[in-house]
Amino acid sequence: MQIHQSAEDYLECILKLSRVRPVVRSIDIATEMNYSKPSISVAMKNLRLNGYIVVDDCGFITLTDAGMEIASSIYERHLLLKKWLVFLGVDEAVAEDDACKIEHTLSKETFAALKDHINRSMEGMENA
Repeated sequence: MQIHQSAEDYLECILKLSRVRPVVRSIDIATEMNYSKPSISVAMKNLRLNGYIVVDDCGFITLTDAGMEIASSIYERHLLLKKWLVFLGVDEAVAEDDACKIEHTLSKETFAALKDHINRSMEGMENA
């Protein structure tokens, strides 16, 4: 199933928030992403209907297995790309922004090749 970049961003945000908060609510996502509450409500409804999140009676949002798979994949891409860009000398804020843009457009094959290359290159530099 094809998932839109915005949905990937929401899922990634939920994952990141869930790592630092005991619970994730729509307001937390709105604050983190600097979006309006109504926009987040519509997005969460769509994610729920597509089986990527569960929202309990208290409004706490949890990723389903399918949502976690997508969020983890995007977040892994983001972290690796940002780390690599910073390693290349890119300012951390610029690297953060660029990683967000790049993470959505790479095919699995290209990301796997980049990941292998980045890990080998950085390992070689760290051992030098």
